[in-house]
Amino acid sequence: MPPRAAVSNLFAVVVAAVAWPTLLLQYWLTVWSGPLGEVTVRYFSFFTILSNLLVALVAAAAATGGNWAPLRFLRGPRVRGLAALSITVTCAIYATLLQSLWHPLGPQLVADRSLHYVVPALYVFWWAVLLPHGTLVWRDALRWLGFPLLFAVWTFLRGAIVHEYPYPFMDVNRLGYPTVLLNAALVGLLFLVLGLGFVTLDRALGRRTAAVR
Repeated sequence: MPPRAAVSNLFAVVVAAVAWPTLLLQYWLTVWSGPLGEVTVRYFSFFTILSNLLVALVAAAAATGGNWAPLRFLRGPRVRGLAALSITVTCAIYATLLQSLWHPLGPQLVADRSLHYVVPALYVFWWAVLLPHGTLVWRDALRWLGFPLLFAVWTFLRGAIVHEYPYPFMDVNRLGYPTVLLNAALVGLLFLVLGLGFVTLDRALGRRTAAVR
């Protein structure tokens, strides 16, 4: 195995070793708040959890290797790019819109900072510096919009039933559908712009690697 690939796989172990325990810690902190089934559905209804879970799965797939089809899928450049984009949006929205709304302490503070800052920083560093580049295309930025779109559909369907929403800017009960749909469109625009940025970066890094060779 080339030295760079070995370092990349080792760093994937680090990312997975941070992401998985953090997800489990957050679940453990949440599980006491109500019936298990209800709490579990609520837990997986946060984009923060879904994006960190995607990162954890991608990192674990790289760390474990193997030719099992799901692992090969998770090691694909487009899935890795989607994970980088999603975890970056998670960090950006939390830092600008949500962090000031609550003040976690103790284990919750550890989980909060890890989910929103530590895991994003580790993963984006791994993606940008240690993974191969040059295979993404501009259409990928559009394809990646499917992930937040599915999340938004799930959020609105679930919210219509239980009248509960994961984030204040998606709270239909308080803001109404026109405002919430506008907010969702703005987040979608953020996904698109950052997605195009990640594709641009991937292509630039790919050209640089080819020039060095």
